[in-house]
Amino acid sequence: MIDVQRLRVLRAVADHGSFSRAAAALRLTPSAVSQHVAALERGLGAQVVTRSTRGVTLTRAGRIMVGAAQSVAAELEQAKQQVDQLSTGRVQLTVATFTSGGRHLLPGALPPLMAAHPGILLHVREGEPEDTLPLVRQGAVDLALAYHFDGPLPVGPGAGSGLRWTAIQEDPLHVVLPQGHRLAGRPSLDITELASEPWVLGCLKTEAYLRRYAARAGFEPEVRGTTTDYFFARSLVAAGLGVSLIPSIALHPTLPGLHTVPVSPPAPARHIGVATLTRRPMPPHVTTLVRALREGVAG
Repeated sequence: MIDVQRLRVLRAVADHGSFSRAAAALRLTPSAVSQHVAALERGLGAQVVTRSTRGVTLTRAGRIMVGAAQSVAAELEQAKQQVDQLSTGRVQLTVATFTSGGRHLLPGALPPLMAAHPGILLHVREGEPEDTLPLVRQGAVDLALAYHFDGPLPVGPGAGSGLRWTAIQEDPLHVVLPQGHRLAGRPSLDITELASEPWVLGCLKTEAYLRRYAARAGFEPEVRGTTTDYFFARSLVAAGLGVSLIPSIALHPTLPGLHTVPVSPPAPARHIGVATLTRRPMPPHVTTLVRALREGVAG
């Protein structure tokens, strides 16, 4: 029989990329981590990691076992929640969300949820998709309100399956300009028209997108401000520090001293959706929340 603790250790090694970092996360010694992995390999009769001076990488067998470890962790967490519900008599729901989604989309969906499921015990956790989507796969949260740009979902090491993605809305980016800017009256703007402008950005992913776009267009953006808050970024634009790219839902509340101009097609956009586990049907309270999110966007 495979030891669950050894699976937990292997998953930590996969997440952190080395025995020492996994040991620190688990509060074990590197020697203990190595022993757990070696015992797992003996039990399986197969190598699960490849060791090198640069760290460890998973073998094909290791990737299979990490997937199993995530499934086991999710099932145990689900079982714990069900046992808790037996003692409290209340349905529990843990929702993870990114900041602007939690600020602008989630609050309007909660009253319909609580009206349809009175007594539900709700927990909300904030985090970026690369942190919250693995929590869904591990069973630590029931769903994640998340987003991605043009690439795949940032589901973390060893991932790629196991998540159901329910689209909520497209969230196009807009150019935000300070009052009196020479391009403020335009109906739309190509980003290349702003090649000589200084930039203020409210998200590392937006900055990464801008740098990729600029590299293809042949210019290097001058970034004068990088924040993790779109409201802060817009405040800096209003103060005259530069221009910015801001998603639609983060343009509220409005700020004086700003002009907002759509990006010319094909406009960059965040794809916002809800991630849940594919191996488990969505329970009624999760279905209610997803429906309320979609209806709130439509309204």
